[in-house]
Amino acid sequence: MGCASRVLARGAMALVLLAYCIASAMPLAAGSQEPQLAASVSDEVSLEGSSGLAATWAMFKNQPSRTSFNPFEVTINRNNAIFLGLSWVGIMGDLVDYSSPAVVDGVAYVASLDGNLYAFNANGCGQSTCNPLWTGVLDNNYSATSSPAVVNRMVYVGSENHKLYVFSATGCGQSTCAPVWTATTGGAIFSGPLVVNNVVYVASEDHRLYAYNALGCGHSLCPALWTGTTGGALDSAPSFANGVVYVGSQDGKLYAFNASGCGRLQCNPLWTAQVGVSVFGSSPAAANGVVYIASFTEANGSGSKLYAFNANGCSGASCEPLWTAPAGEFVVSSPAVANGRVYVGSGDALLYAFDANGCNQPTCSFLWRGEAVGAQAAMLSAPAVANGLVYVGENNGMVEVFDANGCNNTICLPVTQLQTQGEQIVSSSPAVVNGAVYVGSANQFAPPIGRLYVYKLTR
Repeated sequence: MGCASRVLARGAMALVLLAYCIASAMPLAAGSQEPQLAASVSDEVSLEGSSGLAATWAMFKNQPSRTSFNPFEVTINRNNAIFLGLSWVGIMGDLVDYSSPAVVDGVAYVASLDGNLYAFNANGCGQSTCNPLWTGVLDNNYSATSSPAVVNRMVYVGSENHKLYVFSATGCGQSTCAPVWTATTGGAIFSGPLVVNNVVYVASEDHRLYAYNALGCGHSLCPALWTGTTGGALDSAPSFANGVVYVGSQDGKLYAFNASGCGRLQCNPLWTAQVGVSVFGSSPAAANGVVYIASFTEANGSGSKLYAFNANGCSGASCEPLWTAPAGEFVVSSPAVANGRVYVGSGDALLYAFDANGCNQPTCSFLWRGEAVGAQAAMLSAPAVANGLVYVGENNGMVEVFDANGCNNTICLPVTQLQTQGEQIVSSSPAVVNGAVYVGSANQFAPPIGRLYVYKLTR
């Protein structure tokens, strides 16, 4: 049946089982050579930032367009990536599942399955393990897989308990902080909020996209400015480009809404497009007038595809893709777009790289695929691209680091692999900023098990 058939239910949505498709021990591709791998732990703790101005990674996939690209990273490159090692880890209560770090103004934020938001000094604490600066309590009876967004000195994060929580980014002067305000949706919030132009957009399992005033409403509980209804549960994080908000739905459609709403509480989409049978987790990325998104599965369970659509829609209510490309067995990963390439992870344990311009045909093939050295597992993480490298989490306990240009072969091995400790789930998407790589996971052998892993150059 394959990995795609191994699915559990969580709440109202179908959730890919955390432990499935882990370490299936596929052999190396024929003719492949093992790269030099980084040490799993650095003997030194670096408190240095990047050599340039401090950059930020403000939300899931970095920009509102969700391209997952950091053009300002100058420290880590193809030549020195092999010297990346574990600098320090941040301690949390439980596994970090899907929640991806945001790094702003010297603080790293991430959410955990224990229902808390954690804020760490982004440069660590001078020790190999660090406690958080402060903890924001969401609801300890519900998990938090949402990726925090940090804008306007506020932190926005969703919870499985149907709520959006908003905290002061500087904390509250105490070790545990309450939210400044909250908002309630009709379903669980698994994906990361989008904050742009003083509006926060939240995708919910109740089939709706919600828009709130990002500055709050003067009360502890705030109403929506407007909502947009879709035909299925929303686990895809919304993206923004040129006044339009895009979001994928489990009904297998990409929805495009006017970011300003419609003058009413309930708004219809500007247009929709069919994306396989369902979209599960994959979040759209908008670049150069094109929106990219991947299906979880196609008809009759025949794998997944990457779809490219005109970001401006089409003449009708439902749009056809500019082109599509097969992307493996199933896709939960979200596409990253940088320098004319699109990258997406797949459940078949491969990273796929495509030409962002397509191939002048309705169906395109990959430029190259990347696979791990050693044990293979599903790549559910969204790739991150910075300074000629592509970083992607894999459920073999590692972050794979590939040359963004490939290797002049159809199968490429990583430049290096960044190891976690005592945990195989790495569904969190890396943030690469200021000469460091941040990713969430756990260490099942050292309670409390939650971990923020931070890697830096050891020399």
